[in-house]
Amino acid sequence: MPIHSTAVIDAKAKVPASCSVGPFCVIGSDVELGENCELMSHVVIQGPTRIGNNNRFFPFAAIGAEPQDISFKGDPTRLEIGDNNVIREYVTINRGTVKGGGITRVGNNILIMAYSHIGHDCVIGDRAMLVNGATLAGHVTVEEWAVVGALCPVHQFVRIGQHAYIGGGTVITQDVLPFSMTSAKRETHAYGLNKVGLQRRGFSEDRLKKLHRAYRYLLAAKMNTSQAIAKMKAEEQTEDVRYLVEFIEKSERGILK
Repeated sequence: MPIHSTAVIDAKAKVPASCSVGPFCVIGSDVELGENCELMSHVVIQGPTRIGNNNRFFPFAAIGAEPQDISFKGDPTRLEIGDNNVIREYVTINRGTVKGGGITRVGNNILIMAYSHIGHDCVIGDRAMLVNGATLAGHVTVEEWAVVGALCPVHQFVRIGQHAYIGGGTVITQDVLPFSMTSAKRETHAYGLNKVGLQRRGFSEDRLKKLHRAYRYLLAAKMNTSQAIAKMKAEEQTEDVRYLVEFIEKSERGILK
């Protein structure tokens, strides 16, 4: 596939012949692309950055830039991106910091829509989605299949659980429960189970029923969080409910209920 004559590729970059690099793209030193990647135009990738196979980068994406952290002093931190991701226009993804472990990680089969930002030391799980303008501060974890809605700012060190759905424009300052629908109609809180999303992903009616009962303890019953967890533990736990309990117990910033 072609490399456009206006593209600038550092001699130390690794770009397989199967990749397509469009007009005015810049690939810096210590960047490694996998097979069949496509850089449309005006894409900038800086290193150290490792990128897997079959990724598409739309115009003006800025990938692997230095972290926006005043303590950063040119440390050799890096960015790792998996396979089959779509990274749309004006997306920015920063490398890690030494104090955060040194790596920003983006998984596989992820859609990152226009103007989204992934800050330093973030971890994005497989098949997650960041809708237009989603903004992740440093050290954020977005787990598998989670959806961060349009124009959502997410506070640093927040964890967003598997299969969670966050409505557009919601300010996230605490951990988002897995399987939940969380939004800011009047104030930010979880509104219940993301039933439609889970059905689309093949959850059986039995799995949904058991998760619904757990969410009823958490959100609808007259119990505090500790009482709800005790109630869930007292019953026969499915893998989903066990994960939900562990997520809550490990939360450092507290959860949005």
